[in-house]
Amino acid sequence: MPNIDFTQKLQGLMQRVDISSFKALSRAAGVSERQILRLRQGKLEQMRVEVLLKLSLILQMPLSELVVTFSTGELLQDKTASIQELLQEIADLKKEYQRSQLQLEQQREILVQEFQQSTLQLLESLLLQWPTAAQKAQENPQLAAVKIVPLVQKPLEKLLQAWGVEAIAPVGAELPYNPQLHQLMEGTSQPGETVKVRYTGYLQGEKLLHRAKVSPV
Repeated sequence: MPNIDFTQKLQGLMQRVDISSFKALSRAAGVSERQILRLRQGKLEQMRVEVLLKLSLILQMPLSELVVTFSTGELLQDKTASIQELLQEIADLKKEYQRSQLQLEQQREILVQEFQQSTLQLLESLLLQWPTAAQKAQENPQLAAVKIVPLVQKPLEKLLQAWGVEAIAPVGAELPYNPQLHQLMEGTSQPGETVKVRYTGYLQGEKLLHRAKVSPV
């Protein structure tokens, strides 16, 4: 088989993408200069399809067009078949990825629904009784708030307990100041000095959610 030189064709393609040398093409595509030499010599039978794919991306031309440009007649059919197989594998991987994304989205929706349902169950008494209590409070402004508080407090306590959330200290408690758990609302205090809890804070296990707001005593 006579020697075939595709050097000028390759240089023309390189000029279109502003690549000035074969060494620069080698670096840009992440392939060896020996592979590029094989391309210039029309020795596609010695090149892997993955290498051709990298070169086609850098040269900004379809893989099939690259093969046609640098192939001799007897190699064209074999390489085209290899390319088709690779493209089919890529298409199959894309479909599998899309199926996986759809499954993840469906699972996420199911988890959100389950979370919402479990939360609503914990808040059931509040959901059922709060609208009636609120209406009665509007009809009778003299209704003692102490009668309404349990409607909110008990469901909230059940919800926090289910989520493993604990109060740092109850409102009104007096305790030693701990700057890691307490936030001063006013004045100054040294660690260990007595402060009074104005707004309770919360922990979830060892994680601090909100520091309790305190004032010096």
